[in-house]
Amino acid sequence: MLTRFQASYLHELAAAGATVVWAVTSANHANTRRNPVPYHRREAAIERFSALTGLRSLVVPVFDTAPTDRFAEVTIKNVAVDAGIALTPGNTVVACSTPEVAALYDRLGFTLAAVEASVRPQPERPWDVLLRLAGGDETWRELAHPATVDVFDRYGLAEGVRAVVNDPVVGDEGGLTATRDYRTYEEAFAEAAARKWAAVREYVRPGRIVDVGCGAGAVLELADREPALRESDLIGVEVARHLYDECVHKKAQGVFTNPNVFFYRRNVLGGAVFPPRSVDTTLTFALTHEIWSYGRRYESLRAFVQAIHEHTVPGGVWINSDVCGPDDPDRPVLLHLTGDDGQNPAEPRRDLADLAPADVAAYVAGLSTRARFDQFAVDFRFPFGYETEDGAIRLRLADAMDYLTRKDYTDNWLPETGEQFCGMSYRDWVELLTATGWEIDTASRALRNDWVIDNRIAPVASLTDLDGMPLDWPVTHILSIARRPLNT
Repeated sequence: MLTRFQASYLHELAAAGATVVWAVTSANHANTRRNPVPYHRREAAIERFSALTGLRSLVVPVFDTAPTDRFAEVTIKNVAVDAGIALTPGNTVVACSTPEVAALYDRLGFTLAAVEASVRPQPERPWDVLLRLAGGDETWRELAHPATVDVFDRYGLAEGVRAVVNDPVVGDEGGLTATRDYRTYEEAFAEAAARKWAAVREYVRPGRIVDVGCGAGAVLELADREPALRESDLIGVEVARHLYDECVHKKAQGVFTNPNVFFYRRNVLGGAVFPPRSVDTTLTFALTHEIWSYGRRYESLRAFVQAIHEHTVPGGVWINSDVCGPDDPDRPVLLHLTGDDGQNPAEPRRDLADLAPADVAAYVAGLSTRARFDQFAVDFRFPFGYETEDGAIRLRLADAMDYLTRKDYTDNWLPETGEQFCGMSYRDWVELLTATGWEIDTASRALRNDWVIDNRIAPVASLTDLDGMPLDWPVTHILSIARRPLNT
């Protein structure tokens, strides 16, 4: 945001013909709460602002940095590299109304101009004006400079700002959680992409193909190599800034041969992404459980399913592959866990959120399977009841499987314990899809990941009924192929 107050203040401050250097920080951020407007739009508004106010300006992008008390030095070096000028206390006044940032320049000997902080009563700062916009208060137009209003109106930025600032899911940095290790997720997506694509390829309808929650674009890379899809549009939608940036980077590096490959950074919980009846095939992999977990569970999931239906052309298809709860989720069972494969502290820790992610991973990885269950019960964001009976744990089958399918995610323990894998059974899915107007292909099915069972779960755990009789392992995943009827 640029404000009318800034215009009058800077016009007076630079009255002697000084150049105003705009250091646009976090220039590599967009669609985050801290920086909802992309750099090139901010630069356009500054240039128009300068022309309208008669200021001579230089606009310099400064990429986001980790918190540091050397931020002022970093900014000055960026200006030197980008604009070729050296800012010193002898030739520069720093206009800054943020006390913490101003103090960094004061320490270097710069003269300071406090902008809004120098006036009483204090005028609203740009961020305050932006929050007015996000809250639906149209008086933001009276406080913002006409240059900002013009750019926001011409490029339709107001709606995007409202969506990002008011988003209940995406954090300040543009991801689902602050502690998620996206490098690990990207590697996992890449390794599984070929298997996922092989499972769904025959159901993909050419035309406009959208991968919602596309990660780093690994599945779309495989779709790009399909001769039968050469004339199709391939579109990836991703909410996590880190993964979206990698998609854009791949496209810039020429990874995709199809010229009609596009990426959108959107949170699908924020509403429709595509116009009605405009998509032939929608792909979702390991996404719907996140909508359930980070939204309002069934309510958010149903809204998402309805939105996919609305943007699908009649005869189009939605292919969904994700985790799935057991057929009989409420069945009481006894869970038997190994206790000699790690440490067994007297009590689970309740302060993992205060630790660095690497320390959390090391601690959880060192626990026995039995002790890790107790830690899971503390950290899992979806509380459940259980009792201990003769060394076994009595609980619902769905809760047992939520733990067993999550226990090895030690590298991302806290983000993973914020998600529920077993909120929906296959029967629940059939009812939801039918209720929202889909026709379910006979190839749809619930299935069990036997590799995970044989290699990760069965060696350290077993399930019995309440009489001690062994139980088969339930299903763990769903593959649904849903079509929008031609007559809708």
